[in-house]
Amino acid sequence: MGDAGTTGLSALDTAAVWAVAVTAVAGLFGVLWRLARPARRIARRVEEFIDDWQGVHARPGVQGRPGVMTRLETIERSIGVVADEVRPNGGGSMRDAVDRVDQRTANLNRTGE
Repeated sequence: MGDAGTTGLSALDTAAVWAVAVTAVAGLFGVLWRLARPARRIARRVEEFIDDWQGVHARPGVQGRPGVMTRLETIERSIGVVADEVRPNGGGSMRDAVDRVDQRTANLNRTGE
């Protein structure tokens, strides 16, 4: 008989050692995979944030999206147009038109009394 912990057959002993080693390595990978899941989730969210910030180019079947800075520039331009309409500018703005209507209404009220 052989030493304690051996079968006496070297091929069987070698196979058992390899089986234990493969099981240990597979178990270690399984534990690391489960521990890495939150890190992968965080990395995915960071990637989504970066895509939103920088924008995404169009690709087949998916529309492109402008980045945050491009969108802010568009919003600022739109606000500028609105701001120009609500300030009097000598006749062409919506504010000037409202003021003219207000004056005409006031004149009609005075003459109708």
